[in-house]
Amino acid sequence: MDGRWRRRYEGAVFELDDDHFHDQCGVFGVFGAEEASNLAYLGLHSLQHRGQEAAGIVSSKGGQLFVHRGMGLVQDVFTADQIAKLPGSSAIGHVRYTTAGGSHIKNAQPLAVDCGHGSIAVAHNGNLTNGLALRHQLEKDGSIFASDSDTEVFVHLIARSKSETTVDRVADALHQVEGAYSLVFLSPDELVAVRDPYGFRPLCLGKLDGADVIASEPPAFQLIGAEFIRDIKPG
Repeated sequence: MDGRWRRRYEGAVFELDDDHFHDQCGVFGVFGAEEASNLAYLGLHSLQHRGQEAAGIVSSKGGQLFVHRGMGLVQDVFTADQIAKLPGSSAIGHVRYTTAGGSHIKNAQPLAVDCGHGSIAVAHNGNLTNGLALRHQLEKDGSIFASDSDTEVFVHLIARSKSETTVDRVADALHQVEGAYSLVFLSPDELVAVRDPYGFRPLCLGKLDGADVIASEPPAFQLIGAEFIRDIKPG
């Protein structure tokens, strides 16, 4: 891990008191910054109170997605060597608290897949009220699910979209889902952040030396020196 990020981490204090446990999941994303996976690692530390079951990061470089996920706290899932194997200037991360699907590595996020449009990863906070119905319909149409979580529903809907761009394929998927959610999608060349139409789940936009940063809560920006810009608009 780069020294300046290590120093910043060692100078921080992370408190995980019981009163703030089980606050749903936490998502983080960065697009266009050096050492994006280091930034995601620090961001997830500041969001640790939102989920302690599992953690993961997906980074993007050279048209390829790199993935590491594991059960437990952020500090237990990632080592400096593992972060070094997540290259690139863009990354998304997730800390999980079970809302749908069981406690198992298969449900850890971000979820990254290769589909007909190319590779895409998603980090998701929230629940779908029609997730089970969509899953049954997708399975009836031939989709095979590898996890129990609502998150995979988004991936299958995106894979079935006939739209040309990542943004349009994400929009096609969102038109079919119902519920409360915030999402960060990462393709090899794009990052897309969205909230449900009513804004039930938090998601914020920040800036770091020209790079875009996304997080469930503004304090995640402070640890990496990013500036809070605004909440992501619902819809």
